[in-house]
Amino acid sequence: MNLLDKLPQLPYSDGLNFLQGVTVLDLTTSIAGPYSTQLLGDLGAEIIKVERRDGGDDARHWGPPFLNNESLWFISANRNKESLTLDLTLPAGRRILHELVKQADVIVMNTASRIQAKLGIDYQTLHAINPSLIHVSITGFGLEGVGADLPCYDLIAEGYSGIMDLTGEAARSPQKIGTPASDLLAGQDAALAILAALHGRQRTGSGTQIDISMVASSTRFMASRIVPYLGSGKLPRRSGGTDSVVAIYQVFETADYPITLGLGNDAIWHRFWTAVGQPEYGMQDSLSSNIKRCELRQDIVAKIAKILAEYPREKWLDLFARHRIPAGPINTLAQLVDDPLVQANNQLYCLDGPSGPIPQVGLGIRFDGASETARRAPPKLGEDTERILRERLVMSADDIADLRKAKVI
Repeated sequence: MNLLDKLPQLPYSDGLNFLQGVTVLDLTTSIAGPYSTQLLGDLGAEIIKVERRDGGDDARHWGPPFLNNESLWFISANRNKESLTLDLTLPAGRRILHELVKQADVIVMNTASRIQAKLGIDYQTLHAINPSLIHVSITGFGLEGVGADLPCYDLIAEGYSGIMDLTGEAARSPQKIGTPASDLLAGQDAALAILAALHGRQRTGSGTQIDISMVASSTRFMASRIVPYLGSGKLPRRSGGTDSVVAIYQVFETADYPITLGLGNDAIWHRFWTAVGQPEYGMQDSLSSNIKRCELRQDIVAKIAKILAEYPREKWLDLFARHRIPAGPINTLAQLVDDPLVQANNQLYCLDGPSGPIPQVGLGIRFDGASETARRAPPKLGEDTERILRERLVMSADDIADLRKAKVI
């Protein structure tokens, strides 16, 4: 069965309009920057994706897998955008970008400060052209300092920030998270910062320079592990997720499939032991607080593991749901797609693309009960170039033809 047949095909709509009237120039590539601008596009902004003439966004070539010759990684982060191809190494290309900057509210890029200055897209240059412009840079280590020129990917940022060191089993090598976490965190930070800057501009009328570091975003992501280390001097180590400050908060095996279980407070602790038919165990004074339970964690885990191994996952999940005990399956992506809780919200859906259905993961945030965001499919490379130049910059057909002949667009 084609997996896309499982997904609802949602119609294009006007989507959310919170950022209607905001124009964003997206010069980014890969995941972090495109993800940030997709979030803005989902909220109603107009996103003009400025891409290289030859090849465009790097993510267009990431694969397999591909769908109808389109990279599915690219498709995951580029809906609600227009695509304009432009060679910024040529003076004519930079002049076109500068004309677009005059009309824009935000520009987002993931190039180092040295490259920005070389291409004439740095904050000082663009601020002189449009003082109200919000200028956003997403780089590995920030625009200034010893790491400013260092290249970076999600993998590198996860390693630098300590994420990988604390991910995985104690006896195994450090592991990367199974999704590009540092990319997505930096992208969310960029979108958040842009919203704050747009709000501030309403008061001051002035633009802002925003400097997003993937390593800094990932380091903040680790705050709940860094602060306890700084305050106690106790260095946390990889444990396969068995070292939570909550005494019982980990994975357990059942008779067939593993589950997650979180006994996060005293009330849940007592409900769990009532549910499994041993309320007297949960009432022991020696286990009456989380601090006491942490001291005896090894014994408690062994007892729970023995109990849960008796029956299959579904029996336990049904029981825990009735007793309001936080627990859940460890879904594969195949199981996630079939999960009724996910299906009920239409967070996974298809769009009718130019070459067939396009799978999408929706915003997942509901506003007044609605979360429909799709106004258009991820664009083909350069498909909007001529229209943008004609409508926004009032260029003639001859002018556009000359630019194409000169390989500017």
